[in-house]
This record gives sequence, structure tokens and C-alpha cells, in this order.
Amino acid sequence: MFNPAIYAQRRAQLQQKMQRGIAVLPTAPEQLRNGDTHYPYRFDSHFHYLTGFDEPEAVLVLVAGDKPQSILFCRDKDIERETWDGFRHGPDGALAKFGFDAAFPIAQLDTKLIELMGNQAALYHPLGAHAVWDDRILELRSRVQAQARSGITAPNEIHDVRMLLDEMRLLKDSHELSTMRRAAGISAAAQIRAMRATRPGKMEYEIEAELLHEFRYSGAQGPAYTSIVAGGANACVLHYVGNNAPLKDGDLLLIDAACELDGYAADITRTFPVNGRFNAQQKDVYAMVLAAQAAAIEAARPGAHWNQPHDAALKVLVQGMLDLKLCKGSVDSVLESGDYKRFYMHRTGHWLGMDVHDVGAYKQHGEWRDLQPGMTLTVEPGCYIRPADNVPEALWNIGIRIEDDVVITADSCEVLTDAVPKSIAAIEELMRK
Repeated sequence: MFNPAIYAQRRAQLQQKMQRGIAVLPTAPEQLRNGDTHYPYRFDSHFHYLTGFDEPEAVLVLVAGDKPQSILFCRDKDIERETWDGFRHGPDGALAKFGFDAAFPIAQLDTKLIELMGNQAALYHPLGAHAVWDDRILELRSRVQAQARSGITAPNEIHDVRMLLDEMRLLKDSHELSTMRRAAGISAAAQIRAMRATRPGKMEYEIEAELLHEFRYSGAQGPAYTSIVAGGANACVLHYVGNNAPLKDGDLLLIDAACELDGYAADITRTFPVNGRFNAQQKDVYAMVLAAQAAAIEAARPGAHWNQPHDAALKVLVQGMLDLKLCKGSVDSVLESGDYKRFYMHRTGHWLGMDVHDVGAYKQHGEWRDLQPGMTLTVEPGCYIRPADNVPEALWNIGIRIEDDVVITADSCEVLTDAVPKSIAAIEELMRK
């Protein structure tokens, strides 16, 4: 059930961080797909975080200081357009449901903003996010400046409001974590469904269809990102999304896919054998990546800095690469030379939340930031072995990634996506059934 108090509290927190001034936050525009057909609408994450309002053509204005205000500008109620495009709240409906101090038609935005911006010391806006909006806001500020002879001043400071919002969104509240657990559960069920449906001779897109079915059947709005369903050598392409190749007996299938639910993303990767049985070489590489992930998850705890899970995973991977004859030398020499990057070229994780690669700085004052309870991240080591003269042929075209979603807790971490099997025995047992 929608709770306007959650969003009102967030708006109040942002106003306190601003201390003074006015913030203007537009939602995302609708995007044409072709002709007069639009892509499915998806709101701006910052805007929705503060409002819960999911209609296009809307702007949130916040005034901070002694008399804080929270004002929404949105589309008028229009029964004729609702016949074609669906329900609209309109200003009155939005005011009643979402807990703003005031709401006006979007057509009045410029006129009202000139009034509201007058005598404000600072202007907050997502600078650089939308060039059209940057120009519009600066033009309105100029119109406020033109009233100087009347004793009205324009904001003399302009700040990127995302600097404040990114830090707020980095620490997830209980409402957000509840939604993310549900998104993780739906995504886990989809991954399990995909494992059960996989067998030699099927097409990658058939397995993708199983994922999409589970997402929508379970109430998610859709995938959080374009699903990666990569069989065999395709798994060595990190962002492979063709999903149109046949699945071959003896190959592995890497699936990086998860849903978005009520504005929050999950992000899961599993790699498993198309025929349900790992061969010896696949087992060796898989066991190495799984051990690296276990080390990273163990390092993901409050007080550790952001890079410690990556460092922990990397040491395990490098030792495994030495054991598999993929690299030569010592662990330290391979780490120093970066030779491992031929087989592992990405980081071990990223922030997760409303955006799949969510907002928030990874460093503060030049140092990796400490992990804190409420921070949510992925843990996703991998190994991608392309054919090469100095690579054992038995390992060619093995691409493996194992990814889970983790939230930092008071004393360790919680794995949100651990319902999806990932041990060799558990995967083979599931596929055998």
C-alpha cells in the first residue's frame, strides 16, 4: 500500500540538507520509439524517490528554510486523454494522495517558478542531466534577475542536487529493502525457471522468454536491464544481448538477468551447463569463481572499505589462474602486472538500488569509502577465457560469472538472492529434476 509519509520524510531530509534555497527536479520525459509510438514510460529515479509519483510531465519544487514547501506540478486531469492513455491524477488528486503542500498544472510551472525563485539564495537542480532543462532553469533565473529594480534577487548559487540525493539513496531504508527483497525473490524464481527449461537444442531467446514470463507473472514491471542469455563463447562477451544462438550440448550458459519491481532493481548472474552436467574443465573454472565470490561476500561487512571484497575475490582468482596455467609467476607478480585482466576485466561489484548501477560515490576524500548498514551492492566475480595460443585449449570459450545482491547489515551482510542454487552439486541436482 502506498505510504505518502515515506516520501514526505525524504523530501524533508533533502530540505534539511539544503538548509536554504529552492530545488527543481523534473521527472524523465517520454521517449519516442518510432513514429508516434513511445517506449514504455519509466520515471526519473531521483524524482520518484522523493515523490512516488509515476506520471510523465511532472516537476517537483522544494523550498528549504524557515517556511519549507513541497510543490508538485503535473498534467491536468483530462478525461478525454485518459480514454486514450489511461488514468491521470491531476493536481487535486496528486495533492490528496501524495502529501504535497501544493500542486499546480504543469502549464503554470514557469510563472510559479519565477515567483518561487525570487529572493532565494541558492538554486538546486540536476545540472547536466538534461540540457533542455538546464537552459530552461537558467532562462527563468535570468527573468528573476530582471526584477532587480523591484528589490527581488535571484539565486546567486547553483548546486547539483544529485550530490545530496546520491548520498541519501545510498543508504536504503526499510521500505526500500522490503521492495528489493521482493525483486530479488522474483528474479531468483526466474533464474530457477530458466535452469529447468534449459537443454541442448533450445535457443537463447527461448530461455530469455522464460525469464520475462516469470518477471511479469510475479508482478514485476519488467526486466531491470536487457537480459544476457549467453551460451558457449557468447558468455565471454560481457554485455552480450543478441540472445539468438542455439544452445549446444557440452556448453555452459551464462544468464545475467533480473527484474525491476516498483522502481527497484535486482541483478543476478548464474552460469550452468546446458546439458545439466559440468565437465572437468568447467568444474575447475567454476569452483575458482565460486570461491572468489565466497571470499568477496565474507569481506562485505560494515567497517570494511568498498574495495575489500574486490581485493579478496581477486586474490582467489589469480591463484586459480596460476593453478589452471592461465597465468605465470606468483600471485603478487600477476596482480602487479595486471596479466589477470585478460580473463577478468571488470570490478567485483557496484551499488544497487533504483538504478542497476546505482548512485553514490565509491571514494570519499580520495579514499575508498567504508561500507555501512543499509548499503546494497552486487558481488559478481567472473572468468572469461577466449581462445589464445598461450591458453590451454580445453579451457577455450569458458565464460563464468556468479552474481548475488548483498545488503550490509549491522554486523555482516545479507545475501538477498541466495535462493538461486550456485554450488555445482545443487545446480546439477536442480537440472536433473
